[in-house]
Amino acid sequence: MGEQHLDGQDGAEAPEAITRAEAVFDKARRVAGVGLAPLAFAVAWFTTGSLHYEARMLSAILAGAAVLWITETLPLPVTALLGAALCIVMGVADPRTVLAPFADRIVFLFIGSFILARAMAIHGLDRRLALGFLSWRWLAAHPARLMAGLGLVTAVISMWVSNTATAAMMLPIALGLVHATGEREPGDGRGSRYATGMMLMVAFAASVGGIATPVGTPPNGIGISFIRERLGVNISFFRWVSIALPLFVVMFAALCVLLYVLHRSGRRAGSAQVTQYLHDRRAALGPWTRGQINTLIAFGVAFALWLAPGVYAAVCPGDAATHKLLENRLHESVVALVAALLLFVLPTDLRKGEMTLTWNQAVRIDWGTILLFGGGLTLGNLMEKTGVAAALGQAVQGGGEGSLWGLTGLSIAMAIFLSETTSNTAAATMVMPVVISMARQSGVDPLPPALGACLGASFGFMLPVSTPPNAIVYGSGLVPIPRMVRAGVLFDIIGFFIIWGGLAVLCPLLGLSAAK
Repeated sequence: MGEQHLDGQDGAEAPEAITRAEAVFDKARRVAGVGLAPLAFAVAWFTTGSLHYEARMLSAILAGAAVLWITETLPLPVTALLGAALCIVMGVADPRTVLAPFADRIVFLFIGSFILARAMAIHGLDRRLALGFLSWRWLAAHPARLMAGLGLVTAVISMWVSNTATAAMMLPIALGLVHATGEREPGDGRGSRYATGMMLMVAFAASVGGIATPVGTPPNGIGISFIRERLGVNISFFRWVSIALPLFVVMFAALCVLLYVLHRSGRRAGSAQVTQYLHDRRAALGPWTRGQINTLIAFGVAFALWLAPGVYAAVCPGDAATHKLLENRLHESVVALVAALLLFVLPTDLRKGEMTLTWNQAVRIDWGTILLFGGGLTLGNLMEKTGVAAALGQAVQGGGEGSLWGLTGLSIAMAIFLSETTSNTAAATMVMPVVISMARQSGVDPLPPALGACLGASFGFMLPVSTPPNAIVYGSGLVPIPRMVRAGVLFDIIGFFIIWGGLAVLCPLLGLSAAK
């Protein structure tokens, strides 16, 4: 979770992030994992006697890891590494098989994109772009437009930067806007309904924006890797965007309507204080720096090369050979690394020999997410290879056969439910292998259910523990739990139908299928 820093210029002080009762509950949850994880391990081992040794042991390891992920007794990446290590020590698979996913090409895509995001944060490019967009007078003229504008800029940044970092960066801006509008309750200092809506917009938009691009959130990478390895379908950057961007547009529109209806402002007109606040914050940034320009160039190169193969295929549909060559030479992971490397050679001061990014700055990317990602791929692959995914699929289906869109709906619901209690990466890891096996057992195309599980794993809006952006905005003190639960439940339900209906339309329209 990103460090929260609220300076005085934002017009708000950092509130106490967690109450005493919440601290006690959090400690109890973590302590509970110490006993529940071994218990889950033992129960899984003794209730899977019909499986062969490797599958039984993996089932036990998965059960223990799931408890540790939910209780957070250990840091999430540590649990992922522990699961991988136990798979080797307990003889589930050899070291090469277990550790190979940590070097999957999708992992390098995230390493490169994280370095780009790191440069954006260091040079303040993300904040400059956010304040520049929000300074548009038309947005500040009405509370609904201001809330939607805050959500849109948050979501767009989250397409390229982790949702946690995006929420942490946007929170001080949102708090400043709330202060400027005067949306405060008298007496206890809590925010009005509108203030709560602004906080929830930051959290929810940061998670929703991540679905739009392959690098927006780790479940996307998990899904792309599983679909490539298990279904033989290569989903390029362009193809992913063609699927997810329309879904994002509908989701974001629904989010804006929902949050404003639930948290309508008492103001009817714009606030001069809002305009002045944004002007002051933007002026404080000063002129564009060479570091910001260089980072924007590197990002532009990455974006252009990511889209190049798909655009070429659309413009020249008959030239399959060149399209294949571009896909191989300009793979998303290579493009991300090339763009990241540009940051080390584009100078900010030639006389001093200073470059846009130093290695000491670059190594401070979120390696925990990278390790969690690799561990998730490992456990997911082993679930498929040992037959655990097939066994779980049979248990969920109860031996019956399901329809394509019935199974897709089930996979979305399972992913959303799990994402409420554990990380979205862990949710995607556990659900995707199962739904792929369920689809194969039912004789239906496994691609729509797999995509549904992947997208559903990014939902989880009910509680502060559901996702880091929720926890970050909850720490503002302006989001009562009942309001978060109400908005989160409604948006989970809305999101389910948007994903389900969207895939039902887009998969046939785009010719997406893994059926042989």
